[in-house]
Amino acid sequence: MNLSTDTLAILKNFSEINNNILFKPGSKLNTISAMKNILAEATITEKFDTEFGIYDLSEFLRAVELFDKPAIKVNGANYATISDEKSKQAIKYFFADKSVLVSPQKGINMPDKTVAFTLKKDDFAKIQKAATTLNLPDIAIKGDGKKISFVATDKKNKSSNDYSLNVGETDKEFTAYFKADNFKIISDDYDVAISKAKISHFINRSKPVQYWIALEPDSEF
Repeated sequence: MNLSTDTLAILKNFSEINNNILFKPGSKLNTISAMKNILAEATITEKFDTEFGIYDLSEFLRAVELFDKPAIKVNGANYATISDEKSKQAIKYFFADKSVLVSPQKGINMPDKTVAFTLKKDDFAKIQKAATTLNLPDIAIKGDGKKISFVATDKKNKSSNDYSLNVGETDKEFTAYFKADNFKIISDDYDVAISKAKISHFINRSKPVQYWIALEPDSEF
């Protein structure tokens, strides 16, 4: 099996959410953060026939990158062989027992959305850059009855710098708080839905990838 560039990019993104992953038969990948506050799901072009677990996904991907055109062959339930038809080298990479992995046990039924908008790739990049530049740990998505704003801030510091960006319109008033570190999503355009049940849903508009990210408890609707 050869993994496409898109699939490798998805796996790299998933490794930032959780370095464990459990591959299951079929063409769906999913992962969940150790704190259970980020769930991600993707549909890929490849199809797996066997369930197997990788304990250190970052290491596995680095192993794959050792080859110009890597081919992965799953050998039963114990290990995979990574090789390149034009190379004499090969790696025997052993799987992890699923009992030691943190993986999703079930999906999420998204509650009724309270607010919805489209987040543009460029706008998301601006928010991320501002949060990093100003060392701000929190992201707020705010509605004031007219506009929706993304705000990078430090909600524990009343004299904190903050950065705001208008991303849409709304007739509702709300403040949805997130940890900035929880925005581990692939850079792209997204359809965003937020529920007063304190869960959000980010659906990638160009790739079959979606994320559910929990809001912080002090969010208000």
